[in-house]
Formats: sequence, C-alpha cells, structure tokens
Amino acid sequence: MTTWNDLAKIREANQPMKTIRLAEQTDIHIDNAFPEDGKIHVMICAGTGCQASDSHIILENLIAGVEEHGMTDRVEVHKTGCFGLCEAGPNIVIFPQGIFYSHVKVSDVDRIVQQHFMDSEIIEDLLYKEAVTDTDLIHPVNRVDFYSHQTRYVLANCGVIDPENIDEYIAMDGYLALEKVLTEMTPEDVIQIISDSGLRGRGGAGFPTGAKWRFTAAAEGDKKYVSCNADEGDPGAFMDRSILEGDPHCIIEAMMIAAYAVGADEGYVYVRAEYPVAVDRLQIAIDQATDHGLLGKNIMGTDFSFELHIRLGAGAFVCGEETGLIESIEGKRGMPRTKPPFPATKGIYDKPTLINNVETYANICPIIRNGVEWFRKVGTESSPGTKVFSLGGKVVNSGLIEVPMGATFRTVIEDIGGGIIDGKEFKAVQTGGPSGGCIPAEHIDAPIDFESLKKLGSMMGSGGMIALDEDSCMVDIAKFYLEFTVDESCGKCTPCRVGNKRLLESLTRITEGRAEANEIHKMKNLAETIIKTSACGLGQSSPNPVLSTLRYFEDEYLAHTEELRCPAGVCKNLVQYTITDQCIGCTKCKRTCPVDAISGELKDKHEIDQEICIKCGQCMDACPLHAIDMR
Repeated sequence: MTTWNDLAKIREANQPMKTIRLAEQTDIHIDNAFPEDGKIHVMICAGTGCQASDSHIILENLIAGVEEHGMTDRVEVHKTGCFGLCEAGPNIVIFPQGIFYSHVKVSDVDRIVQQHFMDSEIIEDLLYKEAVTDTDLIHPVNRVDFYSHQTRYVLANCGVIDPENIDEYIAMDGYLALEKVLTEMTPEDVIQIISDSGLRGRGGAGFPTGAKWRFTAAAEGDKKYVSCNADEGDPGAFMDRSILEGDPHCIIEAMMIAAYAVGADEGYVYVRAEYPVAVDRLQIAIDQATDHGLLGKNIMGTDFSFELHIRLGAGAFVCGEETGLIESIEGKRGMPRTKPPFPATKGIYDKPTLINNVETYANICPIIRNGVEWFRKVGTESSPGTKVFSLGGKVVNSGLIEVPMGATFRTVIEDIGGGIIDGKEFKAVQTGGPSGGCIPAEHIDAPIDFESLKKLGSMMGSGGMIALDEDSCMVDIAKFYLEFTVDESCGKCTPCRVGNKRLLESLTRITEGRAEANEIHKMKNLAETIIKTSACGLGQSSPNPVLSTLRYFEDEYLAHTEELRCPAGVCKNLVQYTITDQCIGCTKCKRTCPVDAISGELKDKHEIDQEICIKCGQCMDACPLHAIDMR
C-alpha cells in the first residue's frame, strides 16, 4: 500500500526538476544557452492549440534528435500544457533560463538540436519578439509583458510540468493538500477554510463555494456525489480545457477534498467529447492516481474512499447548466430540471450532489496548502483570488490569461493583450459568452469582478473575453450570440424556445434593413419577458447581449432602422460601395471583383453596378488610392 511517506520520497527525488523549472534567472546572455551545470529542461506546449500546429510532431522529432546525438544526459524534452500565449504557438520554453521560442515549425527542429543543444547558441530569430532587449538580455518567460501583468495561481503548473507524469505533479506539492485534509482536518474544518477564503464559483454568477459545500454536507442521504462541470460551451472559451490538459491532477485532488468535506464517495467529471486531449490526460491522471493508492477504497490507509469517473457530453450548451448536466450524467436528454429542489439536496440519481466547475476546483488545493490570508491577498474584498480568461477577438496577444480579480479591462486589453490589431480603435469587450454582455470602451478602466460586471450589464460567466474593434457591428454581434442561443435551447420552456426565436427574427430584420415600426421597443419588452419567465439560466440570461448593446450602442440600432445604414459596414444589405472622383482608372478594382460588377476603361473613372455588387469589399482592399467609399 502506498503511504504518505512514499509520496514524500517522490517529492524529494524530484526536487532537482522542480528547482530547474522554477528558476528565475535574469542574467542570461545570447551566448549562454546552457546553465553552469549543463542541464536543461525543454518544455513543449502540447495543448490543443499548439498541437493543431504540429507541436506533437516537434516534440517527437526533438526527442529523437536528442537521442540520436547522445545528449539525453544534458537535455530533457517534455510535453506540457498551455503556456497561455496561444497567438505565438507552437511555443517552447527552455528551463532554467526561461528561453522562449515561439512560432516554432517542424523544419526548425534540426537547427534547435544542432545550434542550441549541441553548439550552445541561442537561435535569435526563434525568440519571442519581446524576449530580447536592447542589451541582448534574454528574459525568462515570466518577464515577457504578456506574463508580467498576470498572477498565476490556477495556472501555476501549466507549462511547467508534464501533465501525464504524476511524479512531477507530486514534486510541485501535489497531494499535500489532500494529506493535510485527511490527517489534520475534519470535514467542517475544510468547509470553514473554503468559506473564509471567500472563493466564489468560477463558472457563472459567482455563488460562494463554501456555502454550496456546506449545503451539500448538511443534506441527508445514504449516498452523495461530487461532480466537476467541464462542459465548457461558450464560443471562444477554452479555460477549463487548458487546465485539464495542463494540470489534471489538481482537479482530481480537489474533488477528493470536496468529497471528504461533504461526505461523498463517488464523483463524475462531465467533459465535452470535443476535448479529446483533455479527456485522454484526465483518464491517464485517474489511472495514475489509482495506481498510487490515491483513488479507491481506504485511501492511504484511512477510512476515506473515493471513486472517480469521466462522463462525455455530446456538445449541448444547455448541459453546462447544473441540472441539465445531471440529467445527461444519468443518461437522459440534457434538459434542466425545475429548481428547487437544488442539486445539493437532490442531484445525481436523486442523491445530494456537489457541483463546481474546473476552475473553482483548481483553486481548492492552493487554498488548503497556503491558507486563507494567502488567497485573499490578491483580488477584491468581495471577489478574492484570481480569474482565468480566454482572451480573444481583435487583440494582438490572444490566449489564456490569469489576473487578480479587480484588474481593469485596460490591463487585460492593452498590457496583456498588446492592444488592438493593426492599431485600430478598441470599441467594446464581450464577457460571459452568450449569457454575457458587451461593455463599451468608455469603461476600459472598470475593474473586473462579479459585482462590477453585473452593474455594467454583463457577467463573469466561465471566463470568455472577446475584444471588439471599430470594425465590429454591435447589432451583428448581438445577432451572432442570439443565433447560438436559439440553436442551443433545449426547447423545454416557451419563453426560451419561442421568445428567443422571435428576438432573433427582429435582429435579422434590423440587419437586413426590414425593421418594423417600433422594432427596438418591442425587442426590449420581449427580452425582459424572456429573462423573467424562462425556466433556467440559459433562457434567463440569453437576452443579455441584446440588452447590453441596446444600452450602450442604441445609436447603431437607430442607424440600422432609421437611416438603413450599418456604420461598421458589416451588414451587407445596408452597405453600398461607390467609386469617388479620386479614381485614376488603374482597373485593379475591376480585375478583383468576383462578379464583374465594376465597369470602366483604363485611365477613366470606374462605376459599380449596385444591382450586381455582392458587397464583398474586395474592390476597396485592392484600390491603391482609397478611391472607393463605403456607406
């Protein structure tokens, strides 16, 4: 039987690895590719995003190259989870210096082996653009601006450990929290420290985690379950996927602690089938934990037993709602139940059930290990800790980020995100996915926490964050999210099933220039009715993108309905391209037009046939003198 002492020996044996990967050196020069002891750890992002760009092939070829040249005593090559800077992938970070290679291709492998590993020379053209300063110093990865404004609690191990090696997780203090809980704390002690920490659910409205645990612990039942909601369905969201891919054991350990606290002996991780890498690594982690005696009966010789299973979701967004998730786990169609009763008293198979999402669980072990004061030293009074976001849209640095609660949108968009692509004007940020709202640029200095986002007409949600620029049509954005909601409605209640369909029809008429009288007024009334009368959180929040864009960008709605004009030039039915007197007759626009809608002779002003024009905009892109106007 594995003992706590056995885990301590694993932890001690792996201390050299931990030391190398957590080193923070700032005096590494261009001609110093190796530390003094000549040992380096090469970590290659093997997250879904980088694998899509062949990082798994790069990994295999680097391992083969190291072995071929007999360098296994000097170079260790490992896969790891997402580094966060997805825009620059595939990424390679070499410890202990933190040398950061980006946009690596399979064709770069040979010269990495030859020049860096064999000749001890850093390949400057592969370095991330911010990794070299005017003094030729190479900064560790956490000195790059993208990382320097972040606080990585949840993502601490992502990009640092091999997620398929339990010994590396143990070396990073993995399962110490579980040991502390099972040997020193009562279930009530555990619930109290989670309550005192102020941790709030990271998957939606921010319900206090400690309170949810206490309700489940108090519920009567001969059997209890814990569940992890990894059904991440928001467009553009990949936080939970990345955590599972990069640090799966932190979720297993946290679920065991939760089970001990509430009196459960069985758990389920409900994860999307579209996340095959996350599913595979989670299963590997479960098998390893079982082999080490950390899952099963009488764990580590105690009276505590816990079994953990994976359940695959079929991609229904509504199964992210906790009762819809429960129905799906039971093998039924994923349709939300009427509440009350709540899952804490009647959940999986009608037994008391605790449900938290991936990121919520990922906070548990650090809190147990480091204490309440450590956790609360960042964030705000009512929203302590950090929040992980998937930052996308029109920012330069799209990727996975983690910032203290209370950080401003300016910090995220400008400092971490690098500003808007092509220097265009920041217009708005969309948070909370289809259930959230659009916040305009005037609130760029607003803090990001649960209460602040609610006041602004949005919500935290699971953590999707999409930056929009001056070319974004806010009516079209609202339409996009409502199209998603209409497709994902389970159809159980009329307000959501029918109401959202009618709301989408109104938006379609507006974007096509067919708005009816009082269309905007009718939309507001319908949206408020849907919120008040829908059966579950999906319907109750589905009008948020519409209401928030109406609140901040009503002038754009009026331009569509009264002037039959799309200010951003996105809604094709409301756009017209014309050639101005600046035209010199170079014929570039004519040659580019895919439908031959442009006529005119060489050196003569050209004309666009509006009946034929398909509003594709290729003529405007081709014109060297900007002689084509869009209105």
